[in-house]
Amino acid sequence: MQRWEAKETELEEILILSDFAKETGDPGDIGELERRVETLDGELNSFEIERMLAEENDEESAIMYINAGAGGTEAQDWAEMLLRMYLKWAERKGFESQVVDLLPGEEAGIKNVTFLVKGAYAYGYLKCESGIHRLVRISPFDANARRHTSFASVYAYPELPESVQIDIREEDLKIDTFRASGPGGQHVNRTESAIRITHLPTNIVVQCQNERSQHKNKAIAMAILKSRVYAMEKKKQDEKMDLLNKEKKDISWGSQIRSYTLHPYKLIKDHRTKLEVHNAESVLDGDLDQFIKACLLYLTFEQKRD
Repeated sequence: MQRWEAKETELEEILILSDFAKETGDPGDIGELERRVETLDGELNSFEIERMLAEENDEESAIMYINAGAGGTEAQDWAEMLLRMYLKWAERKGFESQVVDLLPGEEAGIKNVTFLVKGAYAYGYLKCESGIHRLVRISPFDANARRHTSFASVYAYPELPESVQIDIREEDLKIDTFRASGPGGQHVNRTESAIRITHLPTNIVVQCQNERSQHKNKAIAMAILKSRVYAMEKKKQDEKMDLLNKEKKDISWGSQIRSYTLHPYKLIKDHRTKLEVHNAESVLDGDLDQFIKACLLYLTFEQKRD
């Protein structure tokens, strides 16, 4: 309420400034008016999105996983483009991001990556990005300059707060240590500081090789494991509820959610909301809020309809 009342006060001051600028016609007053209107508009847009982030775990940080689809170098390059897009988006939003595990491709790109996006409501925003992302472009790796279609999957999990207890027994874990293969300097590669944890009952495998300390890598890997086990259990419960209610949802997080066409024309289309954007470069540079807002509005509408 305090935030909303502050915005009402700001709007009242803008209206007063607007009348004053009309009387004076001073370019400085007009410039200040434009800046304040633009700032308030951005704040209201963010506030509107946050009002829709009311589901369980929406306010938590996010654990993101990107996996290249079939197609070798093409798909691996696309996976790396997606990673860059999300890191750019996180930077725009003022979130802290950290790559904790990355498997590079043989020639270019990445086979898969796990990274954290830390900040309030990061998961609430990024849950809309879970699904299959499709790229159509002229391949930079094809000597004949032919058009290629590539796929990559994106999954978002909430980073669970310490208050949420997930029962993971020590005897259900297989823990391996190995030498980190990615960037990190000589120290990382000389010691077996990287950690791989396999949860035997679910066969979930997580690993972390970002930190120099084995202890820190294990702590991060355990946090990711708990979040993935929690997400798996929650998905099972949701599927049971769907069967009980005999409903079939339009949105499936495992289906193709968005297409990025860079040739013969530039168009990014979200298949759930039907939103289309022609400024592909801006989206690939992290301008994702328009897609996220449209998806949240769609989900809110679906929930009310149900």
